[in-house]
Amino acid sequence: QVQLVESGGGLVQTGGSLRLSCAASGFTFSSYVMSWYRQAPGKERELVARIRETGSSPVYIDSVKGRFTISRDDAKSTVYLQMNSLEPEDTAMYYCKAVSFWTYWGRGTQVTVSS
Repeated sequence: QVQLVESGGGLVQTGGSLRLSCAASGFTFSSYVMSWYRQAPGKERELVARIRETGSSPVYIDSVKGRFTISRDDAKSTVYLQMNSLEPEDTAMYYCKAVSFWTYWGRGTQVTVSS
């Protein structure tokens, strides 16, 4: 059974940090491109960061560059998103996505940044 389980969200003040984790099971994690997306109320889901199977060449949207870092641990089948200097605009549900021949999504973890 394929599962992507996000964790690490919560309520944090502006300028604070959170580390999101996405634990994968049921598929060959090392063969998948892993991404973090987010969706704020009333807005479309957007790509936040992506990391290749090799862990090289991570991609970030402009608004999080220099603040967020995506990483992966294939031994633990887990992808992380370290989020620093959080802003109220980062408030959203954060989702993990795995893409190879198949595409899988997690159910999300809520991040709320208070001003």
